[in-house]
Amino acid sequence: MYKIAVIPGDGTGPEVIAEGLKVLEAVADKKGFKYETVTFDYGGERYLATGEVLPADAVDQLRSFDVIYLGAIGHPDVAPGILEKGILLQLRFDLDQYINLRPIKLYPGVDCPLKGRGPEDVNFTVVRENTEGFYVGTGGVMKKGTPDETAIQTGINTRKGVERCIRYAFDICRKRNDKKMLTLVAKTNVLTYVGDLWWRAFNEVGEADYPDIKRDYAHVDATTMWFVKNPDYFDTLVTPNLFGDIITDLGAMIQGGMGIAAGGNINPDPGGVSMFEPIGGSAPKYTGKNVINPLAAICALSMLLDELGETDAAASVEAAVMKVTGTKLKSLAAGRMGYSTTEVGDLVVEALA
Repeated sequence: MYKIAVIPGDGTGPEVIAEGLKVLEAVADKKGFKYETVTFDYGGERYLATGEVLPADAVDQLRSFDVIYLGAIGHPDVAPGILEKGILLQLRFDLDQYINLRPIKLYPGVDCPLKGRGPEDVNFTVVRENTEGFYVGTGGVMKKGTPDETAIQTGINTRKGVERCIRYAFDICRKRNDKKMLTLVAKTNVLTYVGDLWWRAFNEVGEADYPDIKRDYAHVDATTMWFVKNPDYFDTLVTPNLFGDIITDLGAMIQGGMGIAAGGNINPDPGGVSMFEPIGGSAPKYTGKNVINPLAAICALSMLLDELGETDAAASVEAAVMKVTGTKLKSLAAGRMGYSTTEVGDLVVEALA
């Protein structure tokens, strides 16, 4: 019996999560596993009503679950940063979800903005460190609002944090396919202190424990060029937090857009609680119109099932999504799919059968 915490969130989040739960019910019935869900109302509406982003016991409650299924966070009536820091970053840090996992995979039938590229060309995975770097919030401001205003933001990288991320990436690379190449994405020529830490850990861990994996390196700026020019070159990439945040959005575009992109915030340690979500935001302008694409949320469900160990169910969900993109949808864009949000969920359930 899997315990799944559900945070539908803001905007169109509840709509896409509803379709994901519809698919979850279908695949659980088909594959014979049991689960229970508990829904939490964390998000903009709760904050506006109570002034509270997360209740004091929220993290302790969520620790009792196996996984978290998240819709979207972001409300037009709440200042930017309040919900993102107070919910997303808070959960990532307090639950030590130190891996952000982003598959970049072009599905059949999905238009790639790169000329002449198809599913055989876009299929790699980015492993992003998720709890260190510039996102720890270390720094401050002095003389704010004056001509002498000074702002300092410090990135924190520890050997422990870097090494555990790198090890996870090597493990993912070993499982993915026969290519077995792990690319470190950093900026060793300018960010010399941080770059040296990542470079040494990458090579020391790789040489000692992963001799079967080819080690590769690319500056982050060059990586953005090669994502566009040679996406077929990559297999698995590992990168610090900020760089990963940037390059995975580019990755989402070359796999067809935010309508199909999913990700996981993962604590792979025994007893760790991981959180899975569609990459796109809350898209408030589409709220309640039944036009938003739910496939990213359904792909996040596939990742969630894989993390639970239900690998066959996860593969079945992904195969169903690929069948739908390959044979049914006119577009991944909201309002242009040829189907409503609920109808797309129904198509995936039908494909599962």
